[in-house]
Formats: sequence, structure tokens, C-alpha cells
Amino acid sequence: MKIQKEIDFILAVDALKNVQRRNYNADDSRRENTAEHSWQIIILAQILFPYAKNNAEIDLLRVIRMLSVHDLVEIDAGDTFLFDEEGMKGKFEREKLAAKKIFGILDQPVAEEFYNLWIEFEEETTPDAIFACAIDRIMPFILNSYTSGKSWTEAAVTERQVRNMLENAICRASDDMAECFHHLISKCIDAKKLIIEQE
Repeated sequence: MKIQKEIDFILAVDALKNVQRRNYNADDSRRENTAEHSWQIIILAQILFPYAKNNAEIDLLRVIRMLSVHDLVEIDAGDTFLFDEEGMKGKFEREKLAAKKIFGILDQPVAEEFYNLWIEFEEETTPDAIFACAIDRIMPFILNSYTSGKSWTEAAVTERQVRNMLENAICRASDDMAECFHHLISKCIDAKKLIIEQE
């Protein structure tokens, strides 16, 4: 059958629904899975696109494609919590192997297109990737800000960790997203969702 590889691929990526993340849903009832996260950031990219810096240079469809495939590596590599310093070691290499495996199910040129989109996202150097990365980073931040922040409090995440891992990625993509980040992190500190490290 002509489209068998495409069917094999879409059945393989169904497993993304089973990859649990550390973040909780907006109602705080349970942890989200990676497929839910991917869907939500695709929506968020579309509604925050007008706020992107230099959005005339950004191809929104490419951003959506990038966001739709970049987490598929978690099927094999799992979700690595951004604030798990030990877990982050070797993350890129683990995920690169997973990318080659999952995208390799498809024929060319689609397999290469998906892999190149994944690499571009990871390198965060093009306008499309900078905006996509900011969207990917701000969504869990928004969820923690508007819930009890359990994924942070359970792991004793500090304000410094959040700033180190999120601030530059978000702020370089959009002045409005930067303003949102700074407003929400202040609220999170006041609500004691983040640990303040003593100098």
C-alpha cells in the first residue's frame, strides 16, 4: 500500500499521548502528557504571533510545523524536566538518536524535513526557531503561574533556575512576552511558588 509508511509513522507517534510531563493541567487535576503540550503550543504560537519581534521575518506555518514535531523525540527519549540538571546532561544526544529513529520511519524528503526542523528548533538561531522556542518555554511557565505551581514546588525550583532557563529565550522573541514573563514571575515569587536563594 502506497501510504503504509505514513500510517506506520502516525501510529508510532500516537505513543506521544503516553509520555507524561512534570507540568500539571490548568485545573491542577493531573499531569499533562506531551501530546497535549504539543497541541497547546501550536495554538499559542498562532495567537501570540502578532507579538513576535520582527514577525515579518517569521514564517508561522514553519513555526507550527516545528512545534508539531519537536517533541516527538520524547517517545524514545522521554520528557526531561527543564530544571533537572543531571537529567539535562546528554539530553541533546539522546534526543538526536530518537529523532533519527522516529523520523526514519518516513520516506524522503519528509523524513529529512522533519529532522531538519527538529535540529533548527534545537539550535535556536533562526527567527522561526527563536519564536518557536519562546512559545515552548512560556507555556509551562504560564501553567505554573496560573495554578498552584506544583511542578515547581515538588522539585524545589528556584527563581534563579527559572530566570536562567526561561528569561532570555522568552524575552528575545517578544517584548510583550517579556513583559508578561516579568509580571508573572513577580507574582509567583509573592505566592511562594519559587524558592528565593540567598546570596
